[in-house]
Amino acid sequence: MSHEPFPTETPAVVTCGLPYANGNIHLGHLRTYVGGDVLARALRTLGQQTAFVSGSDMHGTPIAVNAQQEGISPETFALRWHETYQTTFPRFHIEFDNYGHTHDEVNTALTREIVRDLDARGYIYETEIDVAWDAELDQPLLDRYIEGTCPYCGATARGDECENCGRHLEPGELEQPHSILTDNPATYRTRQHKFFRLTEFEDYLREFIDRLEGTSNAKNQPREWIEHELKDWNITRDLDWGIDYPSDGNDDLVLYVWVDAPIEYIASTKQYSDRVGTATFDWEQAWKQGDGELIHVIGRDIIQHHTVFWPAMLHGVDYTEPRAVMASGFMTLDGEAFSTSRQYAVWVDDYLDAGLDPDLYRYYITTGTGFQQDLNFSWEHFQERVNDELIGTVGNFCYRTLLFAARNYGGTPDEALGIEIRDRIEEACSEFQDGINAYSTREAMNAGIRLARFGNQYLQRHEPWTLTDSDPERAMQVIRGCVQLVKAIAILLEPVMPEKSAQLWEQLGETNSVHTATLDTVLEPPSSEFGELNELFEPISDDRIAALNEQLRAQRTEK
Repeated sequence: MSHEPFPTETPAVVTCGLPYANGNIHLGHLRTYVGGDVLARALRTLGQQTAFVSGSDMHGTPIAVNAQQEGISPETFALRWHETYQTTFPRFHIEFDNYGHTHDEVNTALTREIVRDLDARGYIYETEIDVAWDAELDQPLLDRYIEGTCPYCGATARGDECENCGRHLEPGELEQPHSILTDNPATYRTRQHKFFRLTEFEDYLREFIDRLEGTSNAKNQPREWIEHELKDWNITRDLDWGIDYPSDGNDDLVLYVWVDAPIEYIASTKQYSDRVGTATFDWEQAWKQGDGELIHVIGRDIIQHHTVFWPAMLHGVDYTEPRAVMASGFMTLDGEAFSTSRQYAVWVDDYLDAGLDPDLYRYYITTGTGFQQDLNFSWEHFQERVNDELIGTVGNFCYRTLLFAARNYGGTPDEALGIEIRDRIEEACSEFQDGINAYSTREAMNAGIRLARFGNQYLQRHEPWTLTDSDPERAMQVIRGCVQLVKAIAILLEPVMPEKSAQLWEQLGETNSVHTATLDTVLEPPSSEFGELNELFEPISDDRIAALNEQLRAQRTEK
């Protein structure tokens, strides 16, 4: 089975992995959310009907623990961070069509409905397992409270996941487990728990991975698990905070967070559909009728959840399977891991409070390397790319062109568009579309940068400033083509720099919105009259970079 290239006639849903409602967001966290936003905007630029959704992950042990330490309920604690994220994301022009959370009524109801359906179809069973226990505290050791040795790679791992090799760990798999609360060796008690018959989906998952699109790491990493390590999946936990297991009995169990978290993708789409109406976007067509183009944009640490557990659950209840999974590489800061505990991070608020435009960072992380590759951030490299690429290439060409046109012709010259410019713009549009269909937002966005680079070369080659007297008609032809290039650049770069593109669009004198412009409008004649012209970008000085580095050093603690 192969998919039709974008744009298709069926609706697309782009999702981002749910941020855990447990603390502040730093620049490293934003890679996934900017990536999803760029992809959703780019799909719309192609003319693809697209919903962009996500939500806050409200459940799990760390939230319950931190809430207890603050003396408030887990719901109050998580909602506080959820509301923070609702404010933070738009400040970086990350515009979800709907942003919900896993504890809301829609997700709770959908989760229970899907689990009941899986149970009714025979995919869930109950069995006794040995649950890790802290004898001194007389309480179960939930996932984040137990550490030991990963049986697969030998690294130190927590209860449900090994960060070193990325494997999901079932209860009892850790070797030499101990409590991180008391450092005592874990003891075990027998408890009844619910399991999902994941092993029954082995054949389906093999076929699913073969047709899955997206980044290569999202396809290659799960193959070994599916072929050699597939086990039934424990979907309940001994915890008070979460969605109760839907049962007629007295089970003192909640669903594991990785059951209800991805269902939030469906719930959030439903909330969007309910708000705008099914004529605008039909969530059931996307999720329940097999017609949706579902794309998950995630960090690579949760590939297994999105390529093994999640598609099996969807298949078990006859929902639409994902078309693609895009898994990002890790981000480092000056060659070291971001660390919230040691305050070694550039926090989102600090970036914005420094007066830095969010579009600059969006550009930096989107075009610096492939989405699945690791990316190192440094203030010096950020400065270099802004000053050299955005100012030296994009800003330079656009401002020179519009200023020359305004001074000499009062706006766009009244000339026909030349074939060379038309061909180059059409080539850039093909590069943009090919990049999105290859799930390479970097290649798609670089189409606009290459077009600006071509524009600078075109100006230098034809030197219209030398032709205004000797060959005025030719000068008009050159500038007419360059203004068309500026319009195309504004449309092609809108997904990655929406605010800067809107400013450029306004300078062009366009009256509609660049955010709704599609590729089939790039060759439409620009407005004859411009708006107020200004430089798009400001250079970042060495002194400013030195101050930002000093702030990073000053806030860092050693733990």
